[in-house]
Amino acid sequence: MISIVAGTFNILHEGHKKLIKKAFEVGDEVMIGITTDSMASNTKEEVIPLYLRKKEIEAFLAEMDKPWEIVEIDDIYGPAEMADSADIIVVSEETLNNAEKMNRERGSRGIRPLKIVIVPIVNAYNSDKICSTEIMKGVYSKSGNNIAVRIAVGSTNRVKIEAVRAVMERVFGNVIVIPVNVKSGVSDQPKELETRTGAMNRAMSALGDNDLSVGIEAGVFATDDGLYDFQYCAILDKDGKMTIGIGPGFRYPDEVADLVSNGMTVGDSIRELYGNSETGKKQGAVGLLSKGLLDRKTLTEQSVTAAMIPRMKDL
Repeated sequence: MISIVAGTFNILHEGHKKLIKKAFEVGDEVMIGITTDSMASNTKEEVIPLYLRKKEIEAFLAEMDKPWEIVEIDDIYGPAEMADSADIIVVSEETLNNAEKMNRERGSRGIRPLKIVIVPIVNAYNSDKICSTEIMKGVYSKSGNNIAVRIAVGSTNRVKIEAVRAVMERVFGNVIVIPVNVKSGVSDQPKELETRTGAMNRAMSALGDNDLSVGIEAGVFATDDGLYDFQYCAILDKDGKMTIGIGPGFRYPDEVADLVSNGMTVGDSIRELYGNSETGKKQGAVGLLSKGLLDRKTLTEQSVTAAMIPRMKDL
């Protein structure tokens, strides 16, 4: 028996995990449909890039002991090869209508109906259904709890925010991550130790009444053999202690370095040389230049982890 479950999975929260676990419980094989960025953007205020949503699901599925496959979907029906071979569909109460539509569409083509398994909605602390949008806003944690370590991130850049969440969940478990739109106080293209200053400025501006704040800034550094990218992370706590970390650097191609030396930002130079590629937009310059071997979220996680090292002995 093949079971299917689908969603945007903007933030993989407890409600999503319950759906996926049920699909593994009722099926011998499981297909997980994940909406493309274009489909998700039709209904969501903000969409985390598909490659990040997919990586988070893959990490969760690694614990499962049955065969599984992730399929990208552009509509509620999904690719015919996915839907037509399935026997069971697992849905929440609020997506039951979609399953019924699928069965009507299957019937019109002479395909047997799917058995529908309904999973009750998981509520957050306030008795509302747990929601990715509220988690992304910093209302509560991925478990739906509003009592957790509160961490402000001095940015609205979703890759930075999710990199912080990934690291801090490994450190603290339950966390609430709050995006805060602040200024770096440095130039659009930070250079040398201006990068460190930008990270510190962001952390100081974002703290508010939270437990921790995180500032992240990437900058370029000129060396004898070329232009390098390094990312600084500054973490400030409510007692005023600040710790700083640096992520692993990489060297830009000479043609990028030449444009940056003539006043361009790295982002503009990448677009000038490589076009507005999908990889560049989603995975950053490092994703484009490494041909996907390294993405900017992974790179950012390294700097956040480095900034946490001086704090670990006290945790």
